[in-house]
Amino acid sequence: MKKFLAAAFCALFSFTLVAQEKPAPKKKVIDMSNRANDHFLLQFGYTSWAGKPDSINTKGLSKSINAYFMFDFPFKTNPKLSMAFGPGIATDHILFTKTYVGIKDQTNSIYFTDQADTNHFKKTKLATAYLEAPIELRFSANPETGKGFKAAIGVKIGTLLNAHTRNTKFEDKNGNALNDYVMKESSKRFLNKNRISAQARFGYGHFTLYGSYQLTTLFRDGAGPEVRPFSIGLTLSGL
Repeated sequence: MKKFLAAAFCALFSFTLVAQEKPAPKKKVIDMSNRANDHFLLQFGYTSWAGKPDSINTKGLSKSINAYFMFDFPFKTNPKLSMAFGPGIATDHILFTKTYVGIKDQTNSIYFTDQADTNHFKKTKLATAYLEAPIELRFSANPETGKGFKAAIGVKIGTLLNAHTRNTKFEDKNGNALNDYVMKESSKRFLNKNRISAQARFGYGHFTLYGSYQLTTLFRDGAGPEVRPFSIGLTLSGL
């Protein structure tokens, strides 16, 4: 028994010496002083309405243009992850053809009237602008340089600043020009004053593809069709 204990003690002593000779490797310290924080986001995308009735004649390249300035805070435990938030402006531009959009009508709900069989404006645009605050959980494969694969997921909370229509090129039912002028009308009475959207981005370096979907309806309950705007496009980030 004594011989066994002596042998065990010698083995333990030898293991301790080996462990002291080979210290545990130090955790690499990531230099974040030159980190690209992607403070500025500029987005260009195609937009449309989910749940749009077939009776609404949208046509052409409807678009979204958004700009945000965001503050980025990396996790101390994992610098590849960070939280970001900040203010910005988001705009949607939905295009219609031969359609009257009654944005200022004194009715209980907004109407989209097909005027192909009578005098009409050739092009109509419904534009909305929101003050938004995105909140993102971000991943950067190379946080020291900001290069490499990037991804983000989050929500955007916004409040409506402006809603207006822009009508151009008044013509008859045969497409003959009657008057080449622009008519603008502005009103927010049919639209929800606030909106919440989900968003995801992924890409490489300064360029990421994004997709967003509005969780709240565009129009107030009973004041219009139950449509939800969505957008897909390109994000340019920097700073």
